[in-house]
Amino acid sequence: MPRTVLISGASIAGPALALWLHRYGFSVTVVERAPALRTGGYKVDIRGASVEVADRMGILEDIQRASTDMQNGAYVKADGTRVATLPAAIFGARTGRDDEIMRGDLARILYERTRADVEYVFGDSIASLTPTADGNGVEVTFERGAPRRFDLVVGADGLHSTVRRLAFGPEETFLRHLGVYLSAFSMPNELRLDREELYYAEPGRLVCAYSSAKDPAAKGLLAFRSPRLSYDHRDRAQQLALLENGFAGAGWRTSRMLEAARSAPDLYFDGLHLVEMDRWSRGRVVLLGDAAHCPSPASGQGTGMALVGAYVLAGELAAAGGAPEVAFARYEEEMRGYVAVNHELARKFAREMTMDSRWGIRLRYLMLRMLPHMPWKDAVVKKIAEDVQRGARAITLKDYGAPRAATAAATPYAA
Repeated sequence: MPRTVLISGASIAGPALALWLHRYGFSVTVVERAPALRTGGYKVDIRGASVEVADRMGILEDIQRASTDMQNGAYVKADGTRVATLPAAIFGARTGRDDEIMRGDLARILYERTRADVEYVFGDSIASLTPTADGNGVEVTFERGAPRRFDLVVGADGLHSTVRRLAFGPEETFLRHLGVYLSAFSMPNELRLDREELYYAEPGRLVCAYSSAKDPAAKGLLAFRSPRLSYDHRDRAQQLALLENGFAGAGWRTSRMLEAARSAPDLYFDGLHLVEMDRWSRGRVVLLGDAAHCPSPASGQGTGMALVGAYVLAGELAAAGGAPEVAFARYEEEMRGYVAVNHELARKFAREMTMDSRWGIRLRYLMLRMLPHMPWKDAVVKKIAEDVQRGARAITLKDYGAPRAATAAATPYAA
């Protein structure tokens, strides 16, 4: 049975997989390009099947303690006048035990739960992958560290996965652009928002400012419609130039938000892309999370799918014993339908994120203003959540049996 596993990526999918693999008896190393744990990012949803996975992992209460606790959402006009205010759960399409957490908080929870049992190597990245002569492992070289051999290698390194490029080819082969670019960053809470999100829309552009619980700063989110752009996704100056060009002349507080983006320590900028692949494994190398099947932020499901995928991959590896090829095939079989549903939803939501016309925006404003007064408002709210919940619950989780108990490293995370 394979025992040593190298995971590339210390965001969500990688540490989640590391937690499960350690419990199943694997020796796990996680390599991360960043010099330290990345704690930035926007708010992410834990819905449906991922709630159950979080519960089985023992981190659901940690997530609940670190919840964004968002209360309200509203659309505003260019002068800041609020068009309509609705409960945040409607904007987030959350029901039951569904919750929302900052991506950085979830990353910290997973890291704290695994760091005593898992080897983390920060500030390094995989440079090459070569199958061993006997076919039972992978020889790995690193940009900085000495070469090492592992039984298995997992690419959990996101949309622009290094492992995917090395094992399967250039990313252009697998990325499908959805016609929108998105930026997220921290900014001063000049609006004094308290667990509230405000949206402002123009044709082809969407602006959002929000604050979450326990965070004195606010977050900005800017989305604009565009064909696929050519730029270096690690070049901050290029990202800012494209962002400023995309929002030239935009109203409301956009100029202030662009100013904040220039100095933000956690600037994120990327296109909304799907990752579509015929297979997620090759030999002893397998992909997980966004590296395998990114549904884009438009789906609202990327984090949940990463948690679910980690649970399924680890469970199938444990169940398959000495046959990774069997485990990888079963992992794909379990996940493919789930991924397909959420890819479909991502295409739909990406089109709806940025409205085509001022008439369409005015119609949305009118509907939101009328919603609280409609006698059938509960049915409308249920319909709004229906698609999102369909994606969140589009998989039936197997019971892989109880792995060994978590160690003392699983100290509850203090939000």
